[in-house]
Amino acid sequence: MLPRELIKKIRRIQIVTSRRADESFVGQYRSVFRGRGMEFDEVRAYAWGDDVRSIDWNVTARTSIPHIKRYNEERELTVFLLVDVSGSQRFGSTDHLKSEVAAEVAALLAFSAIKNRDKVGALFFTDEVEKVLPPAAGPSHVLRVVREILLFRPHGHGTDVAGALRYLGRILKRRAIVFVISDFLGPGLSEGELKGPLRRAARRHDVVAIRIRDPRELELPQAGLVRMCDAETGADAIFDLGSRRVREHYQEAAAARDRSFETTLTRSGVDLISLRTDQPYELPLGRFFRERARRIH
Repeated sequence: MLPRELIKKIRRIQIVTSRRADESFVGQYRSVFRGRGMEFDEVRAYAWGDDVRSIDWNVTARTSIPHIKRYNEERELTVFLLVDVSGSQRFGSTDHLKSEVAAEVAALLAFSAIKNRDKVGALFFTDEVEKVLPPAAGPSHVLRVVREILLFRPHGHGTDVAGALRYLGRILKRRAIVFVISDFLGPGLSEGELKGPLRRAARRHDVVAIRIRDPRELELPQAGLVRMCDAETGADAIFDLGSRRVREHYQEAAAARDRSFETTLTRSGVDLISLRTDQPYELPLGRFFRERARRIH
């Protein structure tokens, strides 16, 4: 039996993300992530406003009445969610943990996918691949993905994005849309270690990185002596947050890490969506879809 609070949380995510998918993201998702081609649907009589380039001249000549060919998009798309379930994902200095934001974003993308008749799979990783959910369709499958993100208790604690991408390359044979949902924090996330796996994945699939961060990972508050613990390694240390120099050094290091990571993505041909636990995720997601739609149309 699931705890009552978790059931309520899953139900809330289902209602909120399903509604948001209906309101805006289904259409945006469909326009940005196109199917593999077009399949013939029917021939019908020409109507005012139809594209004359669709006229079927053979049928028109035979019947003396203008007819057009209609096609439906042949989607057959698979969406794969690579979800970071490492120790740092269970951190939050606001009302939401990073894992909770990840669950909502994953649900929104998954509901948008299944409402476009696409299948959704998921891979949960830490410093090892923890669990794989094969691609499937239907709301119950989406809820299983959400439940796993919120409830899953991994064996590992670290973060190995490169390893997860290499594993995906071995099991995913057909082209897919791959969303990598992570805070992208950890010692194994340098450009040298990430660029190769990212570039290989982007050559075969449509890869989008979704980075979720807490405000405390970007800037520290002014305070006194504070003991801080690394959720992935267990190491702890005492920092003097009353020192302006300490806070500025932390902020500069975070900014440098971001610039390095973003450069790695650009060189690998991977798009980035940056989210924060203290800000609504709908705005940056919507902005990504609009900008990408302009780029490809």
